[in-house]
Amino acid sequence: MTPDTGAGVRTRTSTAQDDDRASVPGQDGDAFGPGQGDGTAAPGQDDAATVHGPDRRLVDVDVVRRLVARQLPQWADLPVRPVETGGWDNQTFRLGDRMTVRLPTAAEYARAVDKEHRWLPVLAPQLPLPIPVPLAKGEPGEGFRFPWSVYGWIEGERAGLDTVGDLTAFAEDLANFLVALRGADAAGGPAPGLHNWFRGGPLLTYDEQTRQMIEVLGDRVPGDLATQVWETALRATWDGPPVWFHGDVAVGNLLVRDGALSAVIGFGTCGVGDPACDLAIAWTLFTGESRDAYRERLGVDPGTWARGRGWALWKALLVYADELETDAAAAALTRAVIEEILTEYTASR
Repeated sequence: MTPDTGAGVRTRTSTAQDDDRASVPGQDGDAFGPGQGDGTAAPGQDDAATVHGPDRRLVDVDVVRRLVARQLPQWADLPVRPVETGGWDNQTFRLGDRMTVRLPTAAEYARAVDKEHRWLPVLAPQLPLPIPVPLAKGEPGEGFRFPWSVYGWIEGERAGLDTVGDLTAFAEDLANFLVALRGADAAGGPAPGLHNWFRGGPLLTYDEQTRQMIEVLGDRVPGDLATQVWETALRATWDGPPVWFHGDVAVGNLLVRDGALSAVIGFGTCGVGDPACDLAIAWTLFTGESRDAYRERLGVDPGTWARGRGWALWKALLVYADELETDAAAAALTRAVIEEILTEYTASR
């Protein structure tokens, strides 16, 4: 989905169940998630100074067939085929007509498998829209190194201007879903960590990297203004109780039927903590009336809004620096997102 004006997000429409790359403007996903460029800067990772992601390894249909036949023989006769639009964190294959097989593409993404099996069945009954619920868990084998999962298929099209009937209503429905998610019992839920790239934790985790990206980009971005946005976000620390957050609210993880939001997928970065990371879509997708509706329905305080803006800026800078080396057209779209963030910040003062 592209924004109503000016936020520069490129998308495409499909019925793919799991485009949980949900990556960034100008890439195959569409907002700021843990895809390319996000294997960076988290404490304990060796490549913190780079903007390049994890070492992804892909498999083919034959490997998936063998995994299913060996470990889940009750489904061995079902056809296996790739989804129309593939994911980033996970490869996804259709298994028959009613299921999908999801295989992490790197060790960093495999950290989320156990979390999803533990918590998605708990969260699903408490939410107003369908979310993925695991049906079975597979183990490494057939040359594949990570645990993997079978999920039920959720029908729907990727969110896009050609599939959403009313963007403001869509923003309100998404906010209602996130309010319900935050209302779920957070006791024992996964705290921010390597499993979700420290979503829900303090933005200070990414302070050094953000300032480095501002310096690296030089006169390609208004460095002083970007620094103001970032420092405003850092000052707005979270002092509330931990709540559930999705962690990757992006159009690639939002499904639409009959013009309305119908399901939310891509929970690999979910956890309990500060929910501000779920606000980044306000700058990568929404503008004007839809952004205002999203903010109002979420009911967030100014500090949470500032931190959400900080999350959006961090990722946009990171991706922009990467795309300048690899994809000039995509870089132009990501620059538009940066401009949207800075413009909204300036208008809010």
